[in-house]
Amino acid sequence: MTLTKHLLTLAAGGALAVLGVGAGLFLGSSPQPVKAGGIDRFQDYVMTTGAVSLSARSQVDGVWMLDYRSGKLLGTCIDKTQGKIVGWSEVDLVSEFDVQPRQDVHFMMVTGYISAGQSALYVAETVTGKFGVYTMAAGPNGQGVAIRRHDLTTFRKIADPVAAKPAPAAQGEVAPAGRVAPANVPGEPVTPAVPAPVLAPVKK
Repeated sequence: MTLTKHLLTLAAGGALAVLGVGAGLFLGSSPQPVKAGGIDRFQDYVMTTGAVSLSARSQVDGVWMLDYRSGKLLGTCIDKTQGKIVGWSEVDLVSEFDVQPRQDVHFMMVTGYISAGQSALYVAETVTGKFGVYTMAAGPNGQGVAIRRHDLTTFRKIADPVAAKPAPAAQGEVAPAGRVAPANVPGEPVTPAVPAPVLAPVKK
């Protein structure tokens, strides 16, 4: 056998050995369970789940539901001992996020891990640019559940349409075309609007 054939034989054998070890590791490894996202949406409703700590000894599964039609954020927990819902708590997102009538809104929400047995709900609205953080806990006197808001902020700056408008003319005055009269400040004399100078044509 020539040296070239010998080297080719060794290389082929080494490649087969590597493939065999890789296949053994792949087939011998334990299967990993598929983890569900825990969130779903259908038409005007969004639902997700997250852990809720009702007490030091009672950690249950919480269910969040966002209702577009009523503009409500709903929350409840499942009593593990009885297998029943403990009651619903709600937040009015229309007033919470300062949504205007007939305004086109788009809410997004997802749960996140805070500590053992407790998760938070993060809600964002893409039109108003507002972002809220909520949790669920036991209701008054340990009855039912209550939704608590921890923070409400914005993730982008929204231009103020009112600030972009020109100041109105003072009472009794008319601002000339192309010029805005100064605003009338309470307690100060009214400053009259000065018209732009008119230049007479030069005679040749």
